[in-house]
Amino acid sequence: MKNIFCILLLQFLVFSYGYCQINTTTDGKSEIINGHPAWIMQGNIYEVNVRQYTEEGTLNAFVKHLDRLKEMGVQTLWFMPINPISKLDRKGSLGSYYAVSDYTALNPEFGTIADFKQMVQSIHKKGMKVIIDWVPNHTGADHRWLTEQPDFFVKDSTGKAAIAVDWADTRQLNYKNPVMQDSMIAAMKYWVSNTDIDGFRCDVAWNVPASFWRKCIPQLKNMKSIFMLAEGDSAYLPESGFDAVYPWHMFKMMEKVAKGERPALGLDSIKHENDNMYPANTIQMYFTSNHDENSWNKADYGTFPGHVHEPFAVFTQTMANSVPLIYGGQEEPVLRALNFFDKDPMTFDKLQRSTFYKTLLHLRKRNAALSADASFRKVSVGDDKAVYAFVREKGNKKVFVILNFSNNRQPINIKEKTLFGNAYNVFKDIKEPLSSKGWNMQPWGYVVYEYNSD
Repeated sequence: MKNIFCILLLQFLVFSYGYCQINTTTDGKSEIINGHPAWIMQGNIYEVNVRQYTEEGTLNAFVKHLDRLKEMGVQTLWFMPINPISKLDRKGSLGSYYAVSDYTALNPEFGTIADFKQMVQSIHKKGMKVIIDWVPNHTGADHRWLTEQPDFFVKDSTGKAAIAVDWADTRQLNYKNPVMQDSMIAAMKYWVSNTDIDGFRCDVAWNVPASFWRKCIPQLKNMKSIFMLAEGDSAYLPESGFDAVYPWHMFKMMEKVAKGERPALGLDSIKHENDNMYPANTIQMYFTSNHDENSWNKADYGTFPGHVHEPFAVFTQTMANSVPLIYGGQEEPVLRALNFFDKDPMTFDKLQRSTFYKTLLHLRKRNAALSADASFRKVSVGDDKAVYAFVREKGNKKVFVILNFSNNRQPINIKEKTLFGNAYNVFKDIKEPLSSKGWNMQPWGYVVYEYNSD
């Protein structure tokens, strides 16, 4: 009787306020942790560039990779924009994904809506999730709203729809228009209700007003337990309902540490700033590459070259308050910049980093110490300017990470007795007796230990 009363009370709150911080399933189990979908807390994100992923560049061709990705440990697939691309002012032969011509249609380059729905069903059957890239700040230069709803756009000095930022193939949407806002929300709802996606990565979220996100996100979350990722690092984004943001300041510091321009301690300064800036429980999506960083800034083959990549990848997969991202192709690895506006397919025949990523993804999935809400504390095991070590804990689970962010061998000496004893070295797949006896870690070396008390 008590359980029935609680469920009725929760239903009343959802009905009255549109969004409740604690959702329940039919068996009464919580779907929400700290305001976020429970499934993302020990999850991960894998970004899919459909155009370049296969020679065909279609959804049906990509589906053939699902079993491989599932086996590697991928949980959430983020698809770059799947909408049709404007032809007016198009860049290159195929144009930018981010110049959308219709929010409720699928890019024929990739297949049909039916193909997409079937793919989502296949992904869900494998226990995985789907989020799609959404472009709310601007449209392409020939979006149908430009003729049907010209007041949906900001006007330039000549009275024409203004270019967004400095992207000539786009037009800036007018968020002072409430009808446009409602139309945008309706389009987002379309994909949730009609294709059963699990969330959105929102492009240029930093240039869309907080008032819109506070209006939009509760309506979407009231439909199902979706995940909202903002491209941006402003505090107003999580304050407005986003689950996760980009860690741009941390990423830039990672690049400086990789170049030897800043010591490993520089990472602490950014973490301290973020801890003070963001609301409690804000998730950050850590990465060593994504579509922008790859195509324009030589990530990760230039920013974290060779063996430098591995300790930073471990860092992104094990840090506090985070969900890790892998950009499709990093497991191969694809060591070049992918063309953004033309066909430039990848190949997957070596998969040299697949085992490396599998180790990290499966560790995060099985060990609650790497959950986004697990605790974090630094540990000094050597020269703190070069060696970055920390412990993650939740309940009776513990993970201990040591990273050498330098070109030199570094002496490692564990002083904390709570870390002594047999610990599982996840990359060597052996148990090692940890004690005060030290060792030297190779340049750009790393080790991850797992402890289980049960």
